[in-house]
Amino acid sequence: MDNVIEMRGISKTYGKGSGAVRALTEVDLTVPRGDFAAILGASGSGKSTLMNIIGLMDSADCGSYRLDGVDIMKARDGQLNKLRGQKIGFVFQKYNLIPKYTVLYNVMLPLLLAGKSYGYAKREAAKTLERVGLSEKLKRKPPELSGGQAQRVAIARALVADSPLILADELTGALDKKTGEDVLAFMQELHREAGKTIIMITHDLNVASKAQRIVQLEDGRFVD
Repeated sequence: MDNVIEMRGISKTYGKGSGAVRALTEVDLTVPRGDFAAILGASGSGKSTLMNIIGLMDSADCGSYRLDGVDIMKARDGQLNKLRGQKIGFVFQKYNLIPKYTVLYNVMLPLLLAGKSYGYAKREAAKTLERVGLSEKLKRKPPELSGGQAQRVAIARALVADSPLILADELTGALDKKTGEDVLAFMQELHREAGKTIIMITHDLNVASKAQRIVQLEDGRFVD
């Protein structure tokens, strides 16, 4: 089985001298294609730093990182921006939808930014929204949606470009318990039926337990 993520010896320190803070220490992480993994850690464990490095929003000080076969440590800033759009679909805790745009246009945006035609983006976005059960909400705007519906729009936006990795940050953090359970069940279904590679970043063991496997961070290192 090939791997979407291969990390070896990833370390990250913020600051210098006596004020330096070691966020990650020689982290190794392998995520096979089709895996559903949760990275579990308390505040200050290093999970946000690791998420940012996985998501190409930050860089490691040392180590090696291959994302879908690409050597990230050798990539330049312009390449990283392009790779982020091609390789990763993001789902954020606060949804990060644009309030003034319709649901449909919010989901179209990744394709438009990738240079796809308006017609193609519109068709693919509509199909993806139907897939997440929101085909009747295409013309609505994010403020008109419930929390669960908004999170499904965010999931649709992550899915529309068919990226090899979905990276979800505190997926249920802004949702009530019942809605959060529904969203997690949908992610399990997405993994089971579509074989998507999913990494959830969470501090909540109940959320992490919905994944196929859990890797736990503590003080910048993985622990059993």
